[in-house]
Amino acid sequence: MCLTEDFIMWTPMHYTLLTLLRLIAIILFFIWRIRHPHADGMWLWWISIVGDFWFGVTWLLNQVAKLNPTKRVPDLSLLRQQFDLPDGNSNLPRLDVFINTVDPINEPMIYTMNSILSILAVDYPIDRTATYLSDDGGSIIHYEGLLETANFATLWVPFCRKHSIEPRAPESYFAVKSRPYTGNVPDEFADDHRRMSKEYDEFKVRLDALFTKIPERSDAHNAEAKEGVKATWMADGTQWPGTWFDPAENHKKGQHAGIVKVMLNHPGDEPRFGGPASAETPLDFSAVDVRLPMLVYISREKSPSHDHQKKAGAMNVQLRISALLTNAPFIINFDGDHYVNNSQAFRAAMCFMLDRRDGENTAFVQFPQRFDDVDPTDRYCNHNRVFFDATLLGLNGIQGPSYVGTGCMFRRIAVYGIDPPRWRTDAFKLVDNPSKFGSSMLFINSIPSAANQEWSMASPPAHEESVMEELNNVMKCAYEEGTEFGKEIGWVYNIATEDVVTGFRVHRTGWRSMYCRMEPDAFRGTAPINLTERLCQILRWSGGSLEMFFSHCPLLAGRRLNLMQRIAYTNMTAYPISSVFLVFYLLFPVIWIFRGEFYIQKPFPTYVLYLVVIIAMTELIGMVEIKWAGLTLLDWIRNEQFYIIGATAVYPLATLHIVLKLVLRGNGVSFKLTAKQATSAVNEKYAEMYVVQWTPLLIPTIAVIAVNVGAIGAAIGKAVVGGWSLLQMADASLGLVFNAWILLLIYPFALGVMGRWSKRPYILFVLFMIGFAVVAAVVVAIHAARTGSVRFHSGHSGGASFPTSWGF
Repeated sequence: MCLTEDFIMWTPMHYTLLTLLRLIAIILFFIWRIRHPHADGMWLWWISIVGDFWFGVTWLLNQVAKLNPTKRVPDLSLLRQQFDLPDGNSNLPRLDVFINTVDPINEPMIYTMNSILSILAVDYPIDRTATYLSDDGGSIIHYEGLLETANFATLWVPFCRKHSIEPRAPESYFAVKSRPYTGNVPDEFADDHRRMSKEYDEFKVRLDALFTKIPERSDAHNAEAKEGVKATWMADGTQWPGTWFDPAENHKKGQHAGIVKVMLNHPGDEPRFGGPASAETPLDFSAVDVRLPMLVYISREKSPSHDHQKKAGAMNVQLRISALLTNAPFIINFDGDHYVNNSQAFRAAMCFMLDRRDGENTAFVQFPQRFDDVDPTDRYCNHNRVFFDATLLGLNGIQGPSYVGTGCMFRRIAVYGIDPPRWRTDAFKLVDNPSKFGSSMLFINSIPSAANQEWSMASPPAHEESVMEELNNVMKCAYEEGTEFGKEIGWVYNIATEDVVTGFRVHRTGWRSMYCRMEPDAFRGTAPINLTERLCQILRWSGGSLEMFFSHCPLLAGRRLNLMQRIAYTNMTAYPISSVFLVFYLLFPVIWIFRGEFYIQKPFPTYVLYLVVIIAMTELIGMVEIKWAGLTLLDWIRNEQFYIIGATAVYPLATLHIVLKLVLRGNGVSFKLTAKQATSAVNEKYAEMYVVQWTPLLIPTIAVIAVNVGAIGAAIGKAVVGGWSLLQMADASLGLVFNAWILLLIYPFALGVMGRWSKRPYILFVLFMIGFAVVAAVVVAIHAARTGSVRFHSGHSGGASFPTSWGF
């Protein structure tokens, strides 16, 4: 029986027809332009021809991926029927959960611990999940925070099971005053809820106290030891093997020992019910299974002599350590600020993996990213719904969505670089070359078991001495030397977008992927609502995308990558190049300010007619896409706006960086951790959105705003001092429409640089009016200085003509 249902999304005939008609219009437009090579500047004409051709090609590549959107829906009831047993146990496969964090300040610990609590409480067999927290900063704050979380989970997780709580991250759950009750003991809920809320508040206080408690404890121990070294001490009186508050040799960021600590042991197979309410356990859990899934803390060894490969390197260490402890055939990974919003999410993903039609050839199931704490208007397009709900849905009808870094379930052997069943020959071996996996025989011998999704380890050998030695071995810096880790095994190295490249490598091997969107959202996280942080995030993505285009070019992939999938990956990696032409068009109005009448193409009326038809078709296609993808008009508008903002502020820099890298053979785009704001520190909602963090990234877009404001002001001034013919007035009107359109698209950016003044958007409108008036006054003053007077008659004056062909 099939565990998923396919729904071929009804892409209306007029959607395909509009796409075809627009393609025909573009072709006719180019033919016409080639036959009419007339302009006031042929250098400009050639640049526009090349730019318009590039826009046409990238538009076509983008549309191709959306012509067969397919929605697949998991059948959760059938999954329970097939795998859950009458005695409460289950035959579902084992699942390892990876969480990654680095800095308890930039990634507030409360987010990470909420993520862990939501995972521990998820509706999946308790004895078949294990959670691995990778703390890449080696911080004792994270370690002791995890201890506090494991202790609080003994109350929170049974509370969630007893009352069917959703979502199971307490910060999000308690943020809403009231929710519909779906549990089975409503008479106990009010008291339990009140007590649990109090316990959670106390838990947060204990987490915050760690930042002062641990240094005070360490100071006391250091005073007693009198060794002269300011060590960081654990609660048991031993020195912390990771980074210290006062950095020292072998105890600082980038240089410390590896750490593996099992915080919660494997719970066993048999249910264990709690007891009635008592002083130690304030809630009645006598009818609730109080077991907790296995929980492990990891901080890999670091040394200044090795490149640690950031998140990708940390996840490859998690991959090896989890193989030695639990070796689940499936893995799901999260960033430290994402939590499980729907407790059925793991089961939903498993429906795709276990589906009898093509489940065995499915490498990963990708969920869309959803975010909390984004302003209601989504000013900086954090939700990115056009990509997640349209593009990925379209890819689902080809070879599957790309991997986007978090909220994704993997088949372990696919991450190991092993071929899918459909591409295996009679001579196939799971481990054809053991040396590429490293020197650990225990790890190598675990691979065949990982390929068996029905395999289950009775009790992980976490405390056996031989296993502990191997754990220390596989997380050493030198372990990967001479192996294929970071290349053909695990997460890919030496690129900023390791997630997309890793998914591409898996697709290139012949595997497919699935897209799963469910209600309520499977997972949610936090996003940067500060303009500068958002631009830095996009810089990393766009730079990494271009790196991928040149270093892992999809066009050169082997025959196992579907042709349409190849085209989609090409579009996803080459898109920043468009900014070279976009910036040229957006700054072109500066010619109008200093010169006057200047035509990019003649005859101009025919040129404008083509543009109007092509741009109108683009908007019509967008409106139809909104319908079948389940988007809103605001989603579409924000996508358009932030594409232009990115194209002016970020993409040119990313393109320049890659050009310099190719010429100078330098390093790739550097990773910048996106800072998140702790909810406990916020006195005003969305306060971060009104903070202006000045950076050179802001300058190009500010220049575009200035040029277009100046062009409108100059047109007004020239209209005042000189008369125009009707044709010149029409030309000028088209130019002004172009300028106004650009300002509308960059409107969110303009609000961002206004800081707190952006709370009153009308101020921006007033500033624009003042800018128009000032420039117009300058034009009038210059004219008066030259002629000695200002005349208002129908004399000749330069017309306005501006390119709008960048629209496709």
